[in-house]
Amino acid sequence: MANLDSDAFVFFGATGDLAYEQIFPALQAMIRRSHFNMPIIGVARSAKGLEQLRGRARESLEKHGGLDPDAFAVLSAKLQYVNGDYGSQQTFRDLRKALGGASRPLYYLAIPPNMFETVVKGLADADCDKGARVVVEKPFGRDLASAQELNRILHRSFLESAVFRIDHYLGKEPVQNLLYFRFANSFLEPIWNSNYVQSVQVTMAETLGVQGRGVFYEEVGAIRDVVQNHMLEVVALLTMEEPTGRDPDALRDEKQRAFRAMRPLTPADVVRGQFRGYRKEDGVASNSQVETFAAVRLHIDTWRWAGVPFYIRAGKRMPVTATEVLVELKRPPQAVFDTITQSQANYFRFRLSPNVSIALSARVKVPGEAMVGEDVELLVRPGSDDEMMPYERLLGDAIRGDSLLFVREDGVEAAWGVVDPILGNVTPVHEYEPNTWGPVETEQIMAGDNRWHNPHLIAEKTQVAKLK
Repeated sequence: MANLDSDAFVFFGATGDLAYEQIFPALQAMIRRSHFNMPIIGVARSAKGLEQLRGRARESLEKHGGLDPDAFAVLSAKLQYVNGDYGSQQTFRDLRKALGGASRPLYYLAIPPNMFETVVKGLADADCDKGARVVVEKPFGRDLASAQELNRILHRSFLESAVFRIDHYLGKEPVQNLLYFRFANSFLEPIWNSNYVQSVQVTMAETLGVQGRGVFYEEVGAIRDVVQNHMLEVVALLTMEEPTGRDPDALRDEKQRAFRAMRPLTPADVVRGQFRGYRKEDGVASNSQVETFAAVRLHIDTWRWAGVPFYIRAGKRMPVTATEVLVELKRPPQAVFDTITQSQANYFRFRLSPNVSIALSARVKVPGEAMVGEDVELLVRPGSDDEMMPYERLLGDAIRGDSLLFVREDGVEAAWGVVDPILGNVTPVHEYEPNTWGPVETEQIMAGDNRWHNPHLIAEKTQVAKLK
């Protein structure tokens, strides 16, 4: 089955927000590139009929990415609709009929996780699961126990090779480039270890708050929302060893080893924050203890990374919107000319969003008689405007059965094992002012000469020299 493309695309939750914001734009983009040629079947219970679903698809494209009349005409012609309750057998009998002769459908469960079991059972009872693949959206559980139960539910009808756990973050071009940059350049490997690396920081900052999603955020918080998945995935890409082959499982085996080497977090490793005003959001409890900001200190128990602290920050209502990785190197062992402090040490900077770049800092001599230097940045790779949307890339891979950019069962469970000890209210929530970098208590988890690097400050303080 791995070498055969899917021959029908079915998405449950066809009238939901995910379909509206991501799936319809991805389908149009794939059709525009001639990467998609199969029936599209939407399943939901809120649309009145096919024409209403087509209207929602058009509205989605006009708002998210732009309507391409020719591509939309093809999408509209391929679109079918099955209306019904997920708990009704009739819904799945209607789906079986709509599938016609399709024998390798791809099911996208764009629905809440508490509905997965109902839909998986309905597919099996209607004999719709044979030869099929299934895509499930994060969150993959709320903790380790629920993730294990979710995996058991999926495996009742689908082999692990047919399960595609989609994390749109892994489909982003700059995130993939972390992996490529590491293993495609020989100059990096000799210094990519504890002998030369002082610390690693991963920051995901957003200026926005919860944007009317108070009910949702009360259920997740920053640790479940982005730290357990996006941030730990980035750390795994930074710290994993080279794959022994090119097949997807060779890479995922190494990622799994990186996850397993992450020391489970303790309360001393985490600071949680909540921006002032969060409790006034609709759907938020007046005494809410849910974090809108989290900072953690992570250790990797391997020979390569022993003693190197990894610092992760993720928060809302920050001064800027940016996601950035900063790998800070150790300063030179001896001051030959002027004294170099740790704050002036070299670093690699990977800006993942919103503008994309890879940069290396260096010190160069200031013109004049004195042998003193200044910091500059060498821009290795500027961002490109011609990048494939994450959902377009990931849906295309799932259709082909390529699991490289999807999260494997053991990786999900290992990542939950890292954060499980700090879930809930095991640490206090500290209030912080909007438009700041979180609560002052965040400094407590820094060790030695390490200090937080704020993305916008780095850009302001360094000069940029482009490599031609």
